Amino acid sequence: MITVWGGGTQRTLRVHWMCHELDIDYRSELIGSRTGATNTESFRALNPKEKIPVLMDGDLVLTESAAIITYLAEHHGQGKNLIPEAGSQDKARYDQWLAFVQMELDAHTLYVIRKHRDLAHLYGEAPAAIETAIAGFQKQVAVAAQHLNDRAFLVGDHFSGADLMLTSALEWAKAYDIPLDPGLTEYHERQISRPAYIVARKHNFSISAGA
Repeated sequence: MITVWGGGTQRTLRVHWMCHELDIDYRSELIGSRTGATNTESFRALNPKEKIPVLMDGDLVLTESAAIITYLAEHHGQGKNLIPEAGSQDKARYDQWLAFVQMELDAHTLYVIRKHRDLAHLYGEAPAAIETAIAGFQKQVAVAAQHLNDRAFLVGDHFSGADLMLTSALEWAKAYDIPLDPGLTEYHERQISRPAYIVARKHNFSISAGA
């Protein structure tokens, strides 16, 4: 039985969404970030970083949402086409897009906004940093918008984990009222209409994200 720890954030949503795309029968431990649940001795034994999401599959424990969704698609997604063939050029492009979302959209921009807006009581208010992060997000996401100008998906001709990752970042941006161009808006709306997304989102956000 696969077990997923974490809920209430876009990063945890990625894992629940992939599980539902793959029709995986999994156990869900909906613990939130910064609620104390990740600071327990039992959770630290799973992930010393005290972060969610975490996946356990047999004796394998994985952290980091991009690594988890890739593992699930590779090892539990036979016939689902949610990840390109290993060693192919499309797999290299898939890896590139996951790194782009993790770093340029998530860590370098969206999480900066979270730190100095939602978590200002911990990291301090920094209006200039937030303004710079928004500008940085808009500059970087324009690269994805241009790439999607003449195609429906980031890699190949069907939905993959790369689209799942990008859509989660766009959802996060919309929550912060960062405007998206019409093409990205249309792309985003198509992805969040997927049945697996709708079920996963309801489940993931049935708890709060934590302070």
